[in-house]
Amino acid sequence: MYQDILYSVDNPIATITLNRPDRLNAWTDRMGDEVRHAFDQAERDDNVVAIILTGAGRGFCGGADLTMLSEISAGQHERALGNDLAADPGDPEMGEAFRGHYSYLLSIRKPIIAAINGPCAGMAVPIAAFCDMRFASDRAVFTTAFARRGLIAEWGSAWILPRLVGIAHANDLLFSGRKIDAAEAERMGLVNRVLPHDELMKFVGEYARDLAANAAPACVKTMKQQVYQAQHEGLDEAHSKAVRLMVGTFDTADFKEGVQSFLEKRPPHFSRVKS
Repeated sequence: MYQDILYSVDNPIATITLNRPDRLNAWTDRMGDEVRHAFDQAERDDNVVAIILTGAGRGFCGGADLTMLSEISAGQHERALGNDLAADPGDPEMGEAFRGHYSYLLSIRKPIIAAINGPCAGMAVPIAAFCDMRFASDRAVFTTAFARRGLIAEWGSAWILPRLVGIAHANDLLFSGRKIDAAEAERMGLVNRVLPHDELMKFVGEYARDLAANAAPACVKTMKQQVYQAQHEGLDEAHSKAVRLMVGTFDTADFKEGVQSFLEKRPPHFSRVKS
């Protein structure tokens, strides 16, 4: 089914790999549809607790495919979605704002980790930014490039980047389109951590497995909703919701297991999120 990506599940982790390494995994309409479909599969799979998004070869994603950009600039681009890739991932209760072209990643019920293994350019920057966490290789470089291509802040980047790095850094990245290395991205807060290149995927895999083993999936799902919905809420609303949700957890099996496993000094055995 997939032409531009690879998809695999190694319980409890699903890995989506952008797979056009000869083109630095340049983004196509087909790739976007396949990625969306794969996220839908991962979300529906009860065995999957966490999802990793990465790139094949030497880079994460070099941005939009140049052939596609040339067609768009010439007014000749036509977009078609194959029926085999129809998918609707994400939680509808999050609202339409979190169900856009790439903002839908915020509504996926499971944590998404971007493993940025090399260059991350153009539209790949907001796509990575809409993941829940970003770990980068020390070989990674980042550039929005939009202003240098006669484009504006695409795909919600004007919303997500200031929330990650602050307005001043977001303006710098967007206005200048300059390249930054992984170390500067880490200082800005664009990525959570930088790893030696050969250690990146091992670290991300171990992080995801630790998350699956020790954090209650249903609680992580709720926390993800809280964090992103709070971006549209005032303190009073977010606080009241947190109290209501907290009280609601007191009678859950996960809460009882979390307390009991701590008292018994053993790993917890939490139930997984059901599709």
